[in-house]
Amino acid sequence: MMAEYTAVTVERFDHVARVTMNRPDQLNAFNADLRSDLLKAIREVNEDDSIRVVILTGAGRAFCAGADLSEQVPAGSRVDDQLNHEYKPALLGITEASKPWISAVNGAAAGIGSAFAMACDLSIMGEKAFLYQAFTAIGLVPDGGSTWLLARTVGRKLAYQLMIEGTRITGDRALELGLVNKVVADDDLQDAALDWAKTLAGKSPLSLSCTKEALNAAMECDFGTAISVEADLQMVCVASEDAREGAMAFFERRAPVWKGR
Repeated sequence: MMAEYTAVTVERFDHVARVTMNRPDQLNAFNADLRSDLLKAIREVNEDDSIRVVILTGAGRAFCAGADLSEQVPAGSRVDDQLNHEYKPALLGITEASKPWISAVNGAAAGIGSAFAMACDLSIMGEKAFLYQAFTAIGLVPDGGSTWLLARTVGRKLAYQLMIEGTRITGDRALELGLVNKVVADDDLQDAALDWAKTLAGKSPLSLSCTKEALNAAMECDFGTAISVEADLQMVCVASEDAREGAMAFFERRAPVWKGR
């Protein structure tokens, strides 16, 4: 049964799900409702075996403007608890999911909103959208894993510069830096993201999952270990129903019917 949400919408298109942060009047800035709803939605679509690819986006004019600075903070609450127990499980839910996540970045992806955009496996941006490390402008440190995500893509020196100068990284610049895979006209963003997700959903789910697992491991290990991780995962794939179906479909010149196992 699907959960009910107040700050998120979840749509399904066959094997694709679209999770939309839905506080458009606040530029989808994170408050308690959005933090809670997004985590629930991430878990819901990750646990749904019929969903093979997930899109994360924002309603209205922005992807996510970061934390809602106007939110009334309960007495005794700690920001480190919020980051560790609310944001962290949601971000890890994306990076550790067995299925690919695509961020469709419309407008601003600022502060921790930029972390969610970068945490996705793939990214497509509108031509006027931008990533923005807004933290130093208000005397804070980048969070939500922004330091890890940005440095591993653009390198330490440039990551530090982008963070402390608060540079707005527009679509074309993000594409140049490898922070995004595609840039499209703003009006075409949602359709382009959905078309891309549907294309990927036509691939073997097991292959998508194992490739993501292998790549995640490769980011943290030496070359020899990466070969061994790939070998272990290849054993899983070779023994799968999907591999047999893929071979049969090739020889029979037809589209494969994947089962994800």
